[in-house]
Amino acid sequence: DKAPPPAVLERMAQTFKLLGDPTRLKIVTALRDVELCVCDIAAYLCLSESAVSHQLRRLKDLALVKNRREGQILYYSLNDDHVTALLDMSREHIHE
Repeated sequence: DKAPPPAVLERMAQTFKLLGDPTRLKIVTALRDVELCVCDIAAYLCLSESAVSHQLRRLKDLALVKNRREGQILYYSLNDDHVTALLDMSREHIHE
């Protein structure tokens, strides 16, 4: 197979770099099957809402998570099934 273009390789590297951080990986894993607000994620991870918001912004920049607003509250979820597939394949790979 032909190697992807440099821009695609760079985007792939950025995605894996983001998911390589334990805090961001915990956030993505927490959002695997449920939509959560910043305060719920912060409580789950024992982190400040500010720290969680910063990480969510980075994940959103690479389209790994998306949000929706309900009043003043933003709810976050995984952007699409590809993110779930990355998590699932990674877990399967580890358990083989």
